[in-house]
Amino acid sequence: MEQRILGKTGRSVSTVGLGTWQLGADWGDVTEDDAFAVLDASIEGGVNFFDTADVYGDGRSEEFIGRFLRAHPDLDITVATKMGRRMDQVPENYTLDNFRAWTDRSRRNLQQDTLDLVQLHCPPTAVYSNSEVYDALDTLVSEGAIRNYGVSVERTDEALEAIKRGNTASVQIILNAFRLKPLDEVLPAAKEAGVGIIARVPLASGLLSGKYTKDTEFPADDHRNYNRDGSSFDVGETFSGVDFATGVKAAQEFSALVPDGVTTVQAALAWVIAQDGVTAVIPGARSASQARANAEAGELQAVGAGLADEVRDIYDRFFRAAIHPRW
Repeated sequence: MEQRILGKTGRSVSTVGLGTWQLGADWGDVTEDDAFAVLDASIEGGVNFFDTADVYGDGRSEEFIGRFLRAHPDLDITVATKMGRRMDQVPENYTLDNFRAWTDRSRRNLQQDTLDLVQLHCPPTAVYSNSEVYDALDTLVSEGAIRNYGVSVERTDEALEAIKRGNTASVQIILNAFRLKPLDEVLPAAKEAGVGIIARVPLASGLLSGKYTKDTEFPADDHRNYNRDGSSFDVGETFSGVDFATGVKAAQEFSALVPDGVTTVQAALAWVIAQDGVTAVIPGARSASQARANAEAGELQAVGAGLADEVRDIYDRFFRAAIHPRW
C-alpha cells in the first residue's frame, strides 16, 4: 500500500489506516476476539496506522491496541490517540495538569512510554486559539510523554486556526463524498504548512456503504440510533450530519457510479485518498473481512479520482445547502 508522510511527525503511514471507535463498542457489541481479528487483518492488508481515543469505550479501544502492540513488538505501527472528552467540554479544562493526567492514562492503556501522536478531541472552539494550550502541548513533548500533537476538529475554521500554529503536526477532520467543505481551504492550507490530514468518518457512518435503506434500524447503543439529533455529541459525527433518508438516496446514486470489481465502500475510500493533501483515511471495521476490504482501497486511488465530477454533483444537489454552512 502507498505510504505518505504524516505531516510534521515525519512518520510514514499507510494511506488507509484503521479507525478504532468500533473497538470501543460504541457501534454495538464487538467481542475481544473480533477486535484482535480486525487489528490482525489490517496489518496483513498493509495498514500501519491506528487511530483511537481515550473515550472509545472509556479506554477499551486503547487497551486492545496496547495489548496488540505488546504481542507484536517488531511491527512498525504509528498510533494516534485523542484526549479531552472524558471531562466537561469547557475551555477551562484544557490545562497542562489535565493533559498530563490524560496522556498518562493513555500511555498506560497503550503500554507506551511515549505516545506517537496525541490529538485534542474536538474541544470547544475557543481552545484552538488559546496559546497556553499549545504551550502545554509543547511541554508534553519536551517531557517525553508525547512525540507529536495535533487536533481533531468539527469545523473548517477550527482546522484553519490550528494549522496556523507552528507545531501542529496533523489535523483530523470529517471528509467524505457527502462532506466536501474541507477541500475549499483546509486541505490547501495544511499542504502549504506541512500539516498532515487524517480523514475521518469517510463512509458517513456507513451511508456510503450503499447497504442501508430508509427502513434500516440500528441497536439502541449505536450512535447512529441515539445521536441522530446530536443530543450526545456533535450531530456532524453521525451520518456526517445529513438527513438519513436523504443520505440513503444520495448513496444509491453514488453506488450506481462504482465500476465493476470495486465495492461501494472501496470507491468511497478511494475518493478520499485521491484528494490532494490527504495523508490517510481511517475507516473503522467490525470484522476481519471489513478490515481487509478497506485496506484494498489503498490500491484504488485512480477509481476515486475518476469520480470527482459525479461526487461534486451529488453533493451540490443533496447536501450543499444544508451542510456547507455548518461545518
